[in-house]
Amino acid sequence: MYAEVQRYYGETLQSSDDLKTSACCTVDAPPDYLQAALSEIHDEVLTRYYGCGLVLPEVLEGAEILDLGCGAGRDVYVLSCLVGAEGRVVGVDMTPAQLEVARRHRQYHADRFGYPASNVEFIEANIEHLGDCNHVEVLAENRFDMIVSNCVINLATDKQAVLDQAWRLLKPGGELYFADMYTDRRVPEELQRDPVLYAECLSGALYWHDFQQIAIRAGFMDPRLVTDRPVEVDDPELRQKVGDIQFFSATYRLFKLPELEVTNEDYGQSVRYRGTAAHHPRQFVLDKQHVFVTGETVRISANTARMLSETRLAPHFELAGDTRRHLGSFAAAGTVGIPFDTAAEPVGTGCCG
Repeated sequence: MYAEVQRYYGETLQSSDDLKTSACCTVDAPPDYLQAALSEIHDEVLTRYYGCGLVLPEVLEGAEILDLGCGAGRDVYVLSCLVGAEGRVVGVDMTPAQLEVARRHRQYHADRFGYPASNVEFIEANIEHLGDCNHVEVLAENRFDMIVSNCVINLATDKQAVLDQAWRLLKPGGELYFADMYTDRRVPEELQRDPVLYAECLSGALYWHDFQQIAIRAGFMDPRLVTDRPVEVDDPELRQKVGDIQFFSATYRLFKLPELEVTNEDYGQSVRYRGTAAHHPRQFVLDKQHVFVTGETVRISANTARMLSETRLAPHFELAGDTRRHLGSFAAAGTVGIPFDTAAEPVGTGCCG
């Protein structure tokens, strides 16, 4: 399937208008600060964008970030703007035609952002085999503060390998923050072999429960769902092929914190958001179930406490309590069954976070 995906994104598609579905689109209006960054991106890079959402974690200043499946570099350059001149962003993609577009605009964006030199780098590699490529110094163990990905992991045939590599590359306390496509059941093998369904980000989508197990095997305990919405397949031919399979666009965040537990446990801890994270003065959204309003004290599980106190987010939260006395399971830890909002208004076909 690698050759088909390379050909589809390197030759068949010349712009997002060439897609058979709206599988690679973004429906949410970006916040003002992101819109300002997007306005600085070169038109050719924007035209060759096939991502699916806003892979924009908080607290980016000075960070080192890796973008898996960067394509023509839109998200790399947006992140380049947001991390500042002292930060660094590395993009990885296996499609030479896409990387050619990305690389020729490095100096353009450095000039637009007022940087003395470009803070981005682009590498040609398969995201399933980052440990075996010729860039071992750049892709070193414990190198990155964050890894992002925008509707690309569904295109990988060995998704376990991708998450295993992400765990290796992240610093302790680092985060994998990514938007992708998921399903309510396992996709039949014959559909997985359909090159159009696969390249349009449909038949490579993971069954949500399989994703959670893959994440845990890689080391990412307690995956946190940030946003989601149902996706409707509008194209009649594709709709007939996929039948009753339900598709969802979702953004997850996974932390490299070995001490996290599979379950959320209660130790009587609480936290208060200081309101100091850039662009988030009123509230901080950790995930779909945890929205912290500035100045309010909230009870949290031990896992949530670690996510807020043992990562780059720590300066922005005031934690109270410890893990010496266990009080049982944390009652508000999550849901049973499919985690996505099946009642929400569906969007047209696509991985639109």
